[in-house]
Amino acid sequence: MTPEERHELRQKEAKPIIEEFYKWIEICWADTLPQSLLGKALTYAQNQKKYLTAYLADGRIEISNNRAERSIKPFVIGRKNWLFCNTPGGARSSAAVYSIIQTAMENGLNPQAYLEYAFRQIQLQDTLCIEKLLPWAEEIPVSCKMPNKKA
Repeated sequence: MTPEERHELRQKEAKPIIEEFYKWIEICWADTLPQSLLGKALTYAQNQKKYLTAYLADGRIEISNNRAERSIKPFVIGRKNWLFCNTPGGARSSAAVYSIIQTAMENGLNPQAYLEYAFRQIQLQDTLCIEKLLPWAEEIPVSCKMPNKKA
């Protein structure tokens, strides 16, 4: 669906459900002890309403952050490995390379093919336009893309 279609569908189907949910919270809140588990859950939902309902405002916003969480999970796990880098500079370099690889993957690129292409272009060109080497650039050749992945 286009973002506009997704926004329209969310307004039609999801918004009434969210509104009913928050009406229910108001009703329950009156009879619930604030320090009970339910009270804490109701307070959390009320305090986070702006963030929990943000996806209703724009069809481009994802309903959950699962995709972002999955993309940073390897980074979080790899953080333990960086403890054993010899220097802070080495740790920063490792983190930068890892970030480039994850960004390439998020843009549907094969990281090895992409890095080989980028390094080859850097080596071959006297004057370099870095924007043309970024993972989302239209100039990245098809040979760098992962099969069955949209960039």
